[in-house]
Amino acid sequence: MTTMLEVAKRAGVSKATVSRVLSGNGYVSQETKDRVFQAIEESGYRPNLLARNLATKRTQTLGLVVTNTLYHGVYFSELLFHAARMTEEKGRQLILADGKHSADEEREAIQYLLDMRCDAIIIYPRFLSVDEMDEIIEKQEQPIMVLNRRLRKNSSQCVWSDHKASCQDAVSQLIEMGHRDIAFITGSLDSPTGIERLSGYRAALAQYQIPLRDELLVEGKWTPESGAAGVTTLLARKAQFTALVASNDDMAIGALKQLHDSGIATPGEVSVVGFDDVAIAPYIVPSLSSVRIPVTEMIKETISRLIFMLDGGEFSYQQAFPGELILRDSVIANVRV
Repeated sequence: MTTMLEVAKRAGVSKATVSRVLSGNGYVSQETKDRVFQAIEESGYRPNLLARNLATKRTQTLGLVVTNTLYHGVYFSELLFHAARMTEEKGRQLILADGKHSADEEREAIQYLLDMRCDAIIIYPRFLSVDEMDEIIEKQEQPIMVLNRRLRKNSSQCVWSDHKASCQDAVSQLIEMGHRDIAFITGSLDSPTGIERLSGYRAALAQYQIPLRDELLVEGKWTPESGAAGVTTLLARKAQFTALVASNDDMAIGALKQLHDSGIATPGEVSVVGFDDVAIAPYIVPSLSSVRIPVTEMIKETISRLIFMLDGGEFSYQQAFPGELILRDSVIANVRV
């Protein structure tokens, strides 16, 4: 391997000068910089990242903790794509740590990223409570942002979407389109997002004084299979419904398939709405109506805040991103008497 001393000899400068060029500390003329960079290119020298990190106390990395239960969904793929792309745009690398299946394992993943000396960390939690995350933030020197949860004490260090309000608005729009018998497939009810979306469904019915019917509620697991199974359960109960809301698009797509296989026309007999507005939603038949959660904007805001904090900045306000129902072919007004 080429050493820094060999680069210095090739460039006709001291080793200390090469070090100043690489670190950006201290004055070096442009002519000398050009010679050093040319020597680096010709020799194939690669700086020792560990040594540089120790010297600068920065690793140019951002860490992301996310539970592996999200790995199989389209939503996670989009989230990770945008996180990686925006981290790269900021001149940094993204390191992913698996939160696995419990709060303890999420803590271990956070500690792993701290041990890796990540400059800052994003937590997309499933099991850690709000109080636990507030405590973690207050104990660490590195900037930490929490994605998709609303914190109490450190409200400026979270970026979140109000899933309850988004679901309530979507169900309310269906009600205003004439639907009264609205089935609902929940997400996993050990998930804060799943609980909030169910709460929004209940709130919309209460707002319009429509009785909650237990036979129209089915628990799903975020997968297309559980969406299809939810429809099978509803039909086995002989439940009557003109609209169905699934807590994510994967389940909505599974529900559409099962309705079709059962000879039930969508949207002619049952209108269907999903959540997350995944990229494929406009391209299935019928095109899927879905509540768009602005994942790209949320990730951009999260990473921008982390970079700002790394530069010594402070925030005093919180940021929420509302969802929006995008109506497509899978929903029509209910005109049945």
